[in-house]
Amino acid sequence: MSNEAKVPGLIPDLQVEFLSTHMGVFEAIGSDGHERVVVGHDPATGLRAIIAIYSTELGPALGGTRLFPYPSDDAALTDVLRLSKAMALKAAAAGLDLGGGKAVIIGDRSITSADLWHGYGRLIDSLGGAYITAEDVGTTTDDMRLIGEETRWVVGRSPEDHGVGDPSPATARGVIRAMQAVSNHLWKTDSLHGCRVAVQGVGKVGSALVELLVDHGAEVVIADINQAAADDMVERFGVKAVSTEDIFLEECDILSPCSLGGALNAEVISHLQCRAVVGSANNQLGTEADDERLAETGILYVPDFIANVAGVIHVAAELDGFDPELVDNRINGIYEAVLSILDRAEQDDLTPNDAAIRVAEDRIGREGNGVTFRHGGTRA
Repeated sequence: MSNEAKVPGLIPDLQVEFLSTHMGVFEAIGSDGHERVVVGHDPATGLRAIIAIYSTELGPALGGTRLFPYPSDDAALTDVLRLSKAMALKAAAAGLDLGGGKAVIIGDRSITSADLWHGYGRLIDSLGGAYITAEDVGTTTDDMRLIGEETRWVVGRSPEDHGVGDPSPATARGVIRAMQAVSNHLWKTDSLHGCRVAVQGVGKVGSALVELLVDHGAEVVIADINQAAADDMVERFGVKAVSTEDIFLEECDILSPCSLGGALNAEVISHLQCRAVVGSANNQLGTEADDERLAETGILYVPDFIANVAGVIHVAAELDGFDPELVDNRINGIYEAVLSILDRAEQDDLTPNDAAIRVAEDRIGREGNGVTFRHGGTRA
């Protein structure tokens, strides 16, 4: 980018670029109120990173680092801006004293090295605690360990490294609680026994979710772009596998997007044969209009930042000393939170997504309001 204001010397061996003077980027980050967007570029290691901080109103911005081979810098920027805003809404709606941020690194595992993670750790450290990172798509607890050698602003490290480990199983448990709430709302039962669930994506969270669904007696059909991952689920759990295109055509009770975001667009929604959508993927809607499209077709959509919040609950607990009982209670509280949001949506004639956003934005603006994610917690 030709017009960025460069700040040499802030980190000795890492070029840091602030995007505020590039009009196209400025308009992108300013249109929805992001506080800060920073880019780090280190040609020696191949690091190309973008850190977006949406809000620190309630506390430091917590959000994972995603490693992904984006087709363009613009695609990476678009993704990190959407993800960081979702993280702010997620933390606020969950009653956590944290803001929202996210980071993306452009590339795949072939670019990674200890030097790259050390340089990225120094980039995070230069923000002085405004942003706390954790693992996300494409990154691991080992990566967090290397980042943590350069900054203390990292969570989600392995238990051997005094961390709480991979949050994926916790995220899956939270999605189950959200599904049970939907089952109660639609069919007056918490049981998922006999419920037909279509899971799109069986990565770290999706595979853990499949195992839990099978344990609960659900009928599960899956799809994944990685055929080996899909085959593994079939062999281990006896589930049915279909193509990534056909998963959206499956007649089912609940569709669970657990891959990358943007899967639910106008074309896909027109073919859905489900009663509800409850998944772990971030930013599942292609556009804001797709929320209304789902409602118009009679499909109940549980906002992704509510359904998948358990991962954040899990890693955030590392900041104050991990308390397993407290974490379990907060994850169980997702059930009550989903029911609360569905009730509010009906009462105020809103979609569940709009109702959840209002809860979160109210708390960001006026600390203390909103849904509390605790077992038996408050109902908004």
